[in-house]
Amino acid sequence: MATERQKRIARALTALIPRAPFIDAEAIREAARSRHMRPLSPDRAIWLAAISHIRHAHTDYDELMDDGYDRDAARFFVLDDINAVLDRWGATRRLDPDVSEDNVPDDMPDTDETDQDNPDD
Repeated sequence: MATERQKRIARALTALIPRAPFIDAEAIREAARSRHMRPLSPDRAIWLAAISHIRHAHTDYDELMDDGYDRDAARFFVLDDINAVLDRWGATRRLDPDVSEDNVPDDMPDTDETDQDNPDD
């Protein structure tokens, strides 16, 4: 049985990116439920998890990092690719090039650094 937070995360995912493929939606939902996302609202957790998932699974971000680009440069170069995926998935918003990670605090870990626990909260 799903917790109330899991239900809110599922609703936020459907509202934010209604056409995300099932496999991607599952990965985003799982990341949004991770321990370090608990302090965030379900909408915020879904947004950050979606951006991180798209960045790592649907762009050349990791290759750019492997080639020696710093994080900000690599993120700059994949911004259009992220927005293209968001558009294909029917997202209600896009990643803003003028706002660094939509004002994510510097100490907030990237969602690919999630706990392996996958808590149910």
